[in-house]
Amino acid sequence: MPQVKAIIGLGNPGDNYAATRHNAGAWLVEILARQAGTELRPEKKFLGLYAKILLDGHELHLLEPTTFMNRSGGAVAALCQFFKIAPDELLVAHDELDIAPGTARYKQGGGHGGHNGLRDIVSALGDKGFNRLRIGIGHPGDSRQVTNYVLGRPGKAELEAIGSALDECLATLPLAVSGDWARAMSRLHSFQG
Repeated sequence: MPQVKAIIGLGNPGDNYAATRHNAGAWLVEILARQAGTELRPEKKFLGLYAKILLDGHELHLLEPTTFMNRSGGAVAALCQFFKIAPDELLVAHDELDIAPGTARYKQGGGHGGHNGLRDIVSALGDKGFNRLRIGIGHPGDSRQVTNYVLGRPGKAELEAIGSALDECLATLPLAVSGDWARAMSRLHSFQG
């Protein structure tokens, strides 16, 4: 499997959304930048916040689009074009309704599963073969409540569970980034936060 060259953290821009469930992917990229001793800075040509880091000797581009979630594709496409990154060299971190808080899963390729950020990236790239890091936020139980749920803030116990899952994601990222997906998946998928 190809090595990962860029990690995209999906979310909505602004303080109103920063602590909402829909921004779980953005939280991962923000933590990665902090751990690398840098910060994400506005980069107009990528329509988002950008940083370049080293993770276990691998150079990685980090991007948090500052477009709204349903317009994430333009930012991802701009980054890929500029750095000549193929879709299968991307890892897109995003919130996932179908997984409980405290759990996360890697996935290679596939559809958008109704996620507006993924839908726009597939459309912008013309390719659905990019890798995903699905960060569980759980489901409200009623499809009519999904919008308010993803744009709501998690409770304390839920936030702790998501934080544990993010810690485990960070621990497995060096394996994923180097292309050792089997070991990265085995470890992450057996974790129960």
